[in-house]
Amino acid sequence: MSKDGATPVPRHVAIIMDGNGRWAQQRGLPRVAGHRAGADAVRRALQAAVDHGVEVLTLYAFSSENWRRSEEEIGDLTALMRFYLERELNRLMAEGVRLKLIGDYSAVGPELVGKLEKALERTAGNTRLTLVVALNYGSRAEIAAAARALAVRSASGEIEPDDIDEQSIAGELQTRDLPELDLLIRTSGEVRLSNFLLWQAAYAELLFLDTLWPDFDEQVFADALEQYAGRQRRFGGR
Repeated sequence: MSKDGATPVPRHVAIIMDGNGRWAQQRGLPRVAGHRAGADAVRRALQAAVDHGVEVLTLYAFSSENWRRSEEEIGDLTALMRFYLERELNRLMAEGVRLKLIGDYSAVGPELVGKLEKALERTAGNTRLTLVVALNYGSRAEIAAAARALAVRSASGEIEPDDIDEQSIAGELQTRDLPELDLLIRTSGEVRLSNFLLWQAAYAELLFLDTLWPDFDEQVFADALEQYAGRQRRFGGR
């Protein structure tokens, strides 16, 4: 509980959305059906985050490793992203949601990049919640890019090597303008981070759920926040 007796709400929640394929397989459906059902779960999670007063919701939509999947599945995923943008942009505006992207989203092709950048521009002034979509994102690549940026600054004499610390690295990450990650959720029963927000998750609370992502709803989100509220966060202290 917080000092005023209210249940603490995490400022920043991240979700590894896992289980679309398994959900479809269990129902004898093609994988694309699972991805479509997963898009509905995104809407529910977003609404739940808004309703509970979460400031930032970060979703792992497409990892840099997902390019190893079949061309058909990659095509289904990108088509679904395009459809979601077209269908949900007005909802984002109505709910006061700002869209932010992390990862090298230029790889998804010029048409989708154009739609993404228009959505970024249109929602830029919204302040109720920030929806961060990790698209063609890999945490190791993000940390390596931060190290290269600091190396360039050091070589130019802008900073001294001894001045490079944790804050310096965090300041070069794509999440530098966001609050610290408080809660990281993964669905589908898998217990690993899969190269997602490795630096940012250092002191986050981790929650692994058996729920498949298409079954994720407002109640599952509320239960996750309740579990978070019941934990004692020591950040390395006692």
